[in-house]
Amino acid sequence: MKIKLNEIIKMQPRIEILPEKKLVGKSIKMSLANNKTNELWSSFMPKKREIKNTIGSDLYSIQIYDKLLNFKDFNPQTEFLKCAMIETSDFDNIPENMETRILKGGLYAVFIHKGQLTNFHKTTQYIFEQWLPSSNFKLDKREHFELLGKKYNPTDENSEEEVWIPIKQH
Repeated sequence: MKIKLNEIIKMQPRIEILPEKKLVGKSIKMSLANNKTNELWSSFMPKKREIKNTIGSDLYSIQIYDKLLNFKDFNPQTEFLKCAMIETSDFDNIPENMETRILKGGLYAVFIHKGQLTNFHKTTQYIFEQWLPSSNFKLDKREHFELLGKKYNPTDENSEEEVWIPIKQH
């Protein structure tokens, strides 16, 4: 399925260098076929307020793949580690059953996904099948993540989230 020209113009990313970040939260191994996203976020959100020294209120939904992600090889059984996290200034006083992670940072293409989560596959399809192959970049083996800010609401058709894709120059 091709995306219309007016949608492509809206989906041109900004390119950013992300500094390293300290994150605290929870993670779980999953695949799209064995999707445990709801379980992960349901266990994280009630405990989020126990995390001390948070920086802002934006949440990080992180995907970590065992090998360099190749969209052609990606299928519903492809396993990855998914994390629900928030940024913090330090790793002092980590709540029980929470973990820490250093988000490495680096060069990212940042896309804005608008709409409900049910349409998210259209955004990723555009990124990996259209934008990335025609760009001057290639995928890098670092964390992929969505930044869930004030405009994020998974059930609202006007929801917005930032989709951060790790890239490097060809």
